[in-house]
Amino acid sequence: MSNRIVKIVTAVFLLGVSLGGWASELELASVSAKVAPLSGDSVAYSKRADWVMPIASVTKVMTAMVVLDSKASLDERVSVEDRHFPAAANAYSRIRPGSAARRGDLLDIALMSSENYAAYLLARHHPDGYDAFIAAMNAKARELGMTDTRFVDSSGLSSDNVSSADDLLKMLQAAYQYPRIREASTSAKKDVWFTRPGYSLYYANTNPLVRSSRWDVQLSKTGYLSDAGRCLVMVTEIEGEPTAMVFLNSFGKRTPLGDAGRAKRWITDGTVSRIAAAAKRYEQDTAENLAAIQVTAEAEQISDSTSVQ
Repeated sequence: MSNRIVKIVTAVFLLGVSLGGWASELELASVSAKVAPLSGDSVAYSKRADWVMPIASVTKVMTAMVVLDSKASLDERVSVEDRHFPAAANAYSRIRPGSAARRGDLLDIALMSSENYAAYLLARHHPDGYDAFIAAMNAKARELGMTDTRFVDSSGLSSDNVSSADDLLKMLQAAYQYPRIREASTSAKKDVWFTRPGYSLYYANTNPLVRSSRWDVQLSKTGYLSDAGRCLVMVTEIEGEPTAMVFLNSFGKRTPLGDAGRAKRWITDGTVSRIAAAAKRYEQDTAENLAAIQVTAEAEQISDSTSVQ
């Protein structure tokens, strides 16, 4: 494929912003985003929402749904076992192998504090085993119509856990129907008591907006991997209506929080906020790189198809 064609197709990819009937001035720092009322078919804002990319710990929302769907007792104490395969990324945890914790507590800290070991243990202690848990995650995604989504682990440490903003909006709509997920993911803090031996650990929510009096966050999950950038999915009330927000692959820990604020102000009163230069540069460079990778992959597919014929 010629360089000219690559540049043209890349430009088309970079224009992946559409608007749902409101003003066109909103600009976000995330590479991909979608903002929409939780109920109904309208969309407030959509930006490259069909791009498939790693979602990091946003994965844990699906993990929580599968745990709750299994009907396994949340009061049961499960053992903290060593991983039966190496973690795909840094998986430091303060939880001590050999101890035990309530399944419900592990669910809570996986959601609110993004505890990766807890998410692993939830899958490990699935009634039908770890592999069945991952299969159930993918089955749930298919059930919800999440055709761009694939899970290979329960924590999101693998960059092979991928989805799109379009799909994650569907996941938020489903997860909102679980009161335990709404409560756990928006709790500001939690102390968890472990046994054998007995010790307590304190956990805080990774989304500071749940502690802000200016926000009514009703469901939340953050995520980060080097391949995924900073991610945030949440449901928050805006002008009396639960509104879903999906922000994927942004620069800096506070950038998706900034996007949430920009989107909220824009919806509420049409105010447009500027993006920091570094965050904007990251968004542009990352989008261009991802688009080029997509163009190359599609060109290779065409080449392979032609050679087979």
